[in-house]
Amino acid sequence: MQEQETMVKNEARATLKYARISSRKVKIVADLIRGKNVDEALAIVKFTPKASSEIIEKLLKSAIANAENIHNMKHEDLYIAEIYANQGPTLKRIRPAAKGSAVRIRKRTSHITIVLRDDK
Repeated sequence: MQEQETMVKNEARATLKYARISSRKVKIVADLIRGKNVDEALAIVKFTPKASSEIIEKLLKSAIANAENIHNMKHEDLYIAEIYANQGPTLKRIRPAAKGSAVRIRKRTSHITIVLRDDK
């Protein structure tokens, strides 16, 4: 039986839970920056006119700070290995509608995670 050697790459992550934005809206911007260098990704996020771009920019800066301070990784070598947005719990609200009925309003939340690795 052969033993598999797995190379463990140094990785840093940042997670935002219960963000008050739908995961569908976050995934649009996440797909733009997946696999990119962090400087390039910051530039893309800064000039993307989407609701989730502010949230992702702040989370990306947090992940970069985690990589530099906790894991002693260099800023120039970092790239976005993984970024994903999962659906969080939905807040259910009720809005009055015609003829005494009610309409349910679903306020969706999401959990966003960014994983950075260095390209050594």
